[in-house]
Amino acid sequence: MNDQKPLLSSSLMLRAVLIAGILLVFLGVLNVGIKWYGERILQAGHTTATEEVEIVIGNDRLKLAQNTLRAPSERLGGERERVDLYLSWPDLEGYEEANRAVFDDPAQAAGLIFIQLSQSTMSEDMSGRFGPIYSRLTEGEPVPLKHGLMLHRLRADSGYGKEVILTGEREGESAYVVRCLMPQAATGSDCQRDIHAGQDLSLFYRFSCALLPQWQKLDADVKNYIERRLVKDGNR
Repeated sequence: MNDQKPLLSSSLMLRAVLIAGILLVFLGVLNVGIKWYGERILQAGHTTATEEVEIVIGNDRLKLAQNTLRAPSERLGGERERVDLYLSWPDLEGYEEANRAVFDDPAQAAGLIFIQLSQSTMSEDMSGRFGPIYSRLTEGEPVPLKHGLMLHRLRADSGYGKEVILTGEREGESAYVVRCLMPQAATGSDCQRDIHAGQDLSLFYRFSCALLPQWQKLDADVKNYIERRLVKDGNR
């Protein structure tokens, strides 16, 4: 009987070591899983992948980085009726570790530009629509603002709620026209404007009214960003 006690003790110790080993492995896997899940929550559908995908909208082909595309399904490329992008300002970069806060923190939403590309359905962009449409819906005299902008108030029955129209003259180009909801505190998409790009693209973009002082650079940079990603004939 006495000889069996050491054997039992050794068996119990071996079992304890095995259980401890299993627990350590389990905890390690659990820790990795929690870390992975936490990263997924933080990314909230974003991706840091910068590989380009080719997207076809009507007669236009574009090569866009995956981390600039908002919807995971759009990152597969192919033919689309429209595609939605988001970019940091002023560097116009997609989602990455270095700028994660800009995309994830609502308090920093003023640093984002939201872009939607679709096949154009109108012959005129927002600048071209001011004379025949928007100007007929305004009331009162235009109010001069800073940075070369003029504010045009819209009639209550215009259907645009509390939005206003801002215009700015540009040498050698049509007037800049943008619709804005002028809030007490700037958010990420107070202003919206659409322009033509490519062969037949409507480039609609939204941004914070806090960026209005940079309206000329913003408009030029956004259009140039898309134009540089168009696939030209012979460069596919």
